[in-house]
Amino acid sequence: MHVPTTAIRPQLDIRAQAPVPTKHGTFQMLVFRWGGATSSEQGLSPDHVALIMGDVRGKSDVTLRVHSECLTSEVFGSLKCDCREQLEAAQAEIGRCGLGVVLYLRQEGRGIGLANKIRAYQLQAFGHDTVDANRLLGLPDDARGYEPAAAMIEHLGIESIRLMTNNPDKVEALRALDVRISSRAPAIIPANPFSAPYLEAKRLRMGHAIPSLRDGALGAAASAASSDAE
Repeated sequence: MHVPTTAIRPQLDIRAQAPVPTKHGTFQMLVFRWGGATSSEQGLSPDHVALIMGDVRGKSDVTLRVHSECLTSEVFGSLKCDCREQLEAAQAEIGRCGLGVVLYLRQEGRGIGLANKIRAYQLQAFGHDTVDANRLLGLPDDARGYEPAAAMIEHLGIESIRLMTNNPDKVEALRALDVRISSRAPAIIPANPFSAPYLEAKRLRMGHAIPSLRDGALGAAASAASSDAE
């Protein structure tokens, strides 16, 4: 007996749509409501966003970034991570190409929520890296799920994507959800003295494909920041 897909997985509903002009060009913004289970107790939203430039339906090798929400850097200008710069770099690359998508998932703090993220920041201030801080709080290293992203890609009718990421786990997670990834494009952002220890922890402990910061001026900045934290 055939079981419709909608009967065995959550619905993805379009809540709103409008053109949004940005410094990188005009994107169509779609707000999606993901019908799966949500972690409301952590303040995570079921509403996700697709920023679309050009006609991506039926296209292959579409430049696409799956980006998770980062209130601290994107709104308040925190220098502890490279999230805001990665988001802007993705928009700039899509603007340059004239075709592409940013999927903005509401998964603050790698899925642990804002309050837990700030608790982890406090532990980082005492010298723990991002991985150990999460573990000391009894939280996973990365709690994100990419089911909404896979559903949005399917809804948009994209055949395959050129994924902008440094995270090999994200590549594997999306492929496990039947997303066709034709290639991976790096998203390398220069470190600052505050983000350097975080980026080095992602490289060494989470396997992100980013250059080592141990050598040269950035490495010295990272060591100084770590010493200050201790």
